Amino acid sequence: MTRIASLVALYLVAAFTALAPRPGAARDPGVLEYGAQCAKEIGAIPAFNCNDGTDIPITVDGKPPAPGTAPKQCDRPSLLSPLSPTEGQCTPYSKILNLTRGNIQISAYCRRNVLRDRTDPHYDEVIVVLHHADNGKTCWFDSQPPPDSGGWNATRVPPPNEATPPRGRPSAVEFWATPAKIAANKPTCIECHDAGPFIFSPYIGQVWDKVPTDPWGKYSNLGAAFASYHLKTMSTPGNTCIGCHRIGSEQSCTVFLRLSAGRKAAPGNDALANRYPLSHWMPTDNTMSEAQWNAANVKSVDDLLACCNDKNHPNPNCTFTPMPPGGTVR
Repeated sequence: MTRIASLVALYLVAAFTALAPRPGAARDPGVLEYGAQCAKEIGAIPAFNCNDGTDIPITVDGKPPAPGTAPKQCDRPSLLSPLSPTEGQCTPYSKILNLTRGNIQISAYCRRNVLRDRTDPHYDEVIVVLHHADNGKTCWFDSQPPPDSGGWNATRVPPPNEATPPRGRPSAVEFWATPAKIAANKPTCIECHDAGPFIFSPYIGQVWDKVPTDPWGKYSNLGAAFASYHLKTMSTPGNTCIGCHRIGSEQSCTVFLRLSAGRKAAPGNDALANRYPLSHWMPTDNTMSEAQWNAANVKSVDDLLACCNDKNHPNPNCTFTPMPPGGTVR
């Protein structure tokens, strides 16, 4: 072999070595590859128009805000970032769509951070949860930041596995963030959705009939970006909180248990949101007085919070159970 050929060979080996994944490293697929995997193992997400969704109401002291205004605090803020005063917690005209067909559960949330007319086609973020109620597999899709402050024209949100969009429409690669980018946002989708794919809050509870639910079903997450999460649920003897759904051990411990039991106030809460009964989310059909609620539930909340604080040295009253995993390809 000539010296030049040897140098070329060494260069090619070095190049391929640099490109090869490190042993044990999680390889992150692009949008189209992840979208194709999710479509195969769960089901396809159709193209949709955010303006076909149902408005999520915003009220202040029980009344809609004045036209053309977006309050900083409200009765039921969105809680997308529950511990920070994120822009848009109380902005009107965000929408929810239920695109479910059979066991293929698809929930789409079209979020407004900027006040616009109710029928304006532009949205600042689009989030889709794709879940199969039979095999338990779940995928997460979040839009890229809009190309400018005008937001995304979401009259046709592209399927994440669509290679070629119609002329003049954004492509899936342009519109959707990669799994790695989604997983890098803290807390991650999975850390918040630690007990199942769909979360109840006072905000989303206003349109709960438009949200698919699977509180006791199998639940696992597709994609290398989410492979490090091994979710567990918590219980204690005679606990009233686990009568309707599971309690996760991630952000449920850090945030949601306290928020839902009147122990913590979100930055977007107004005075009404911080008072009983809005300050206590569960049960969703609550008709109890505050004294009755406390008598029925305070011990259960305290027991779960004690487990949250003792996850590394669990006391005998705390049971941590691995999430029932997903099954085979549908």
